[in-house]
Amino acid sequence: MYKLAFTLLLSLAMTNLPAQFEKSYQKEEFISGGDTLRYRILYPLHYNPFKRYPLVLFLHGAGERGNDNEAQLLHGGKLFADSALGEKFPAIVVFPQCPQDDWWARVTNDPNKKDSLGSFGFVSDQPIGKSLGLVSKLLDTLAASGTINTKRIYLAGLSMGGMGTFELLWRKPHFFAAAIPICGGGDPQKVTVYARKFPIWIFHGDSDPVVSVNNSRLMNNALQAAGAQVKYTEYPGVGHNSWDNAFAEPELLPWLFEQKK
Repeated sequence: MYKLAFTLLLSLAMTNLPAQFEKSYQKEEFISGGDTLRYRILYPLHYNPFKRYPLVLFLHGAGERGNDNEAQLLHGGKLFADSALGEKFPAIVVFPQCPQDDWWARVTNDPNKKDSLGSFGFVSDQPIGKSLGLVSKLLDTLAASGTINTKRIYLAGLSMGGMGTFELLWRKPHFFAAAIPICGGGDPQKVTVYARKFPIWIFHGDSDPVVSVNNSRLMNNALQAAGAQVKYTEYPGVGHNSWDNAFAEPELLPWLFEQKK
């Protein structure tokens, strides 16, 4: 009987694990000009409002779009909520959520496009989109709040968020201390705006059926040519979920948090 009860309790605890880490993130809204950006924010352990902390902005993928202010934590949320890592790397972490009818980056997606880069194309001659524009304004507000170490603002994202990462880098040059785009892509013509000596670690699976790995290869080559401090990790046989491999990299967070402007 005791063993059965213990097993049931363990099963219940495992079921509630996601809800437990999600509760570490406060639900917030940023409103500008009548538009609303929903986001979750994680404050560091032993938070001191008179201290300046590093800031991590994480952009989710297309599958986590919506307005529930929850789905964006699906990939990556647990990584930053880990208490042991929180003790070692105290930071403020923000996960904004893109609505279902929008996209972080300015992209085209043509399924009939059959070149080596797959179906996606990147548009760099248009104003910033609504959702990424709200993210940019939120970043400015946080940076001016007095609680952020503006020399240690970091950017990361996966899939659609990896594309948004590459775009936000040239939309806000010299704002970030480092970036981690995962299985994304971008406009290689824009890297000269921000790349010189900039630390960036790119991840992609070479069997990705959704976003061709050639997008990251192209960006890696362009960044190297522009003088970036670029690291590139490609996982053989890995599909679109290369974020699982990236999050498991033991040097991921140590590398990120050692970077500063």
